[in-house]
Amino acid sequence: MKAIVWQGVNKVGVETVPDPTLLLPTDAIVKITSTAICGSDLHLLDGYIPSMETGDILGHEFMGEVVEVGSEVRKLKVGDRVVVPFNIACGVCDPCKRGFFSACDNSNPNHRMAEALYGATSGGALFGYSHMYGGYAGGQAQYVRVPFADVGPFKIESGLKDEQVLFLTDIFPTGYQAAEQCNIVPGRDVVAVFGAGPVGQFAARSAQMLGAAHVIVIDRVPERLAMAEAAGCQTINYEKEDVLLSLREATGGRGPDHVIDAVGMEAHGHGPGSTMDKVQQNLKLTFDRITALRWAILSCAKGGTVSMPGVYGGLVDKMPIGAAFAKGLIFRMGQTHTHRHIPSLLGRIEAGQIDPSFVITHRASLDQAPELYKTFRDKQDCCIKVVLNPWA
Repeated sequence: MKAIVWQGVNKVGVETVPDPTLLLPTDAIVKITSTAICGSDLHLLDGYIPSMETGDILGHEFMGEVVEVGSEVRKLKVGDRVVVPFNIACGVCDPCKRGFFSACDNSNPNHRMAEALYGATSGGALFGYSHMYGGYAGGQAQYVRVPFADVGPFKIESGLKDEQVLFLTDIFPTGYQAAEQCNIVPGRDVVAVFGAGPVGQFAARSAQMLGAAHVIVIDRVPERLAMAEAAGCQTINYEKEDVLLSLREATGGRGPDHVIDAVGMEAHGHGPGSTMDKVQQNLKLTFDRITALRWAILSCAKGGTVSMPGVYGGLVDKMPIGAAFAKGLIFRMGQTHTHRHIPSLLGRIEAGQIDPSFVITHRASLDQAPELYKTFRDKQDCCIKVVLNPWA
């Protein structure tokens, strides 16, 4: 089969690799009909997530048709159309039973790698996202093996198109959870979203669905800001405005009630902190550039929430923890518990409350993906979201 594989820092390619096979009786094989390039895939391209190996199959946003099931799979059958959450969960451990699917105790066979790096217990496994997160083959391919097949895949039994439901696998639930974590008071609270990429777009629209009185989106890329404005959000271009001053002015001086950092570890910005982040990251002295997180902390209103769907990889420097402490801020973060959110968000799509395909700007084949990785990363050609057809 064809697949997109990691070939080293700043290099991905299309290769012919063996078709996946059932390894356990709880597995399924899915023929992928649509897959996507995610912003967090760029951290792999850029070499900021450790434990990648040459030949690793990338991709964690995918859907398709079940073509084979293991002997112990009870909830799926051949021919079912499914979306597959990007995180892998067993469904029976304590975190899974409590709805914390991304913290699964049993899905990551390489948990000791993450524990050695972070000095803490590991989260669950992810498709196509390094050996530290399980070493599972990803879904930017024609077929994929899906473990715990009675837990992960969700059937799509309506006539919705792939493009309407594909993002249930990651970016829609990720943006929604980021907004939900803010405990928005409908009709009163102001929410600011740093980053107008795909997750930021869904976080902003989710905040609106949850009743935010006003949503402000911060970025520097014109087409991303225009997409947020089309949804009725106020926007701030941080290269043209003083972010902290603009947010105070927009909120009567108090700052936004809640702030979402949808940027993560490769934040751009300006000022001494941003410059130091770049130097330290280039010297491998830190994993993360945290300009967006600093701005989030400094801008948030007293007693507010800083919600962090943006991916972080390790230790950070010069985080204004004193300001956060003084203002009594609440921090919510982590990988999305995708399984928890898919049913309700699918219901919103079926009810016509949102059509997630609004975010797609580029459609292509697997053969075009290596070039589009760079187009997406470098924010060229007005690229916001790429969807791939593995059979084109």
